[in-house]
Amino acid sequence: MKIKSIKFIINPSSGRQAMERKIDVLCKMLLDDGYIVAKYFTEEKYDAMLEAKRTCNSGFDLIVACGGDGTVNEVVKGVMNSERKIPVSILASGTVNDFARYLNLPRTPSDFYKMIKRENLIYIDIGKVNDDYFVNVAAGGLLTNVGYQVQPDMKAILGRMAYYFEGIKELTQQNLEPIRVKINSEEYSSQEDILIFLVSNSSSIGGFKKLAPEADVLDGLLDVVIIKKSAITDLANIFVNILTGDHINHPNVIYYKTKAVLIESEKEISIDVDGEYGGKLPAKFQVIPKGLQILI
Repeated sequence: MKIKSIKFIINPSSGRQAMERKIDVLCKMLLDDGYIVAKYFTEEKYDAMLEAKRTCNSGFDLIVACGGDGTVNEVVKGVMNSERKIPVSILASGTVNDFARYLNLPRTPSDFYKMIKRENLIYIDIGKVNDDYFVNVAAGGLLTNVGYQVQPDMKAILGRMAYYFEGIKELTQQNLEPIRVKINSEEYSSQEDILIFLVSNSSSIGGFKKLAPEADVLDGLLDVVIIKKSAITDLANIFVNILTGDHINHPNVIYYKTKAVLIESEKEISIDVDGEYGGKLPAKFQVIPKGLQILI
């Protein structure tokens, strides 16, 4: 497949002026080289998803998602819900950008232009939770609502620190109260009192590069990380070891790979999907092997 026409779907609140300058430089390089280029700026929630769907059905060859993980998630949802699925790439801005970091995608206009010229396309796995899709991670429990509770202006000013501030506030409010869940999968089934669960497609989550250390978007599996009810000292030990990936060896951590897992709870537990609110439990999480074509 030859890439000739490219649609940039841009979240203007991610990275602000620096991002727009970067996109302008990249678009000029592409236009000078004969590419057809179009830009679309999102204004409201779901704009990126709807525009991605329109783009898939209107003859473009590539979508470049310009924004954070939430923008990427919306673009991928739009592609997954289209009859004609076109490749996606990510020009990272926003606060954390776990997925772009995991794929080691270029951040400068010249390197990004070279990547487009190389046309190195691969198929990667995508996660599905009920009727929703996720590129990176779906999660529930302690701190998982931090992503969508942080105000956009706070994100813009404080960057990643905004998440940490919100997280500390959340810890003191929730006071480490565990949730009772029923986990059902081929590899592991149990009822547990837990603090948090993560169902991940990639290893980088919330800015931590090794939260799901063995995750791989090419293995046709999702990685499940569950932190069981823990004393504050155990929890501190687990969080310190997250930096190296050694937390998965702690007795209070369950870690395994699966194609599908059903998680239920009698309590109202919200799910975070790629940093956005994604409904409540019960939820079935499953992998769609090689579901998305991506430019790397």
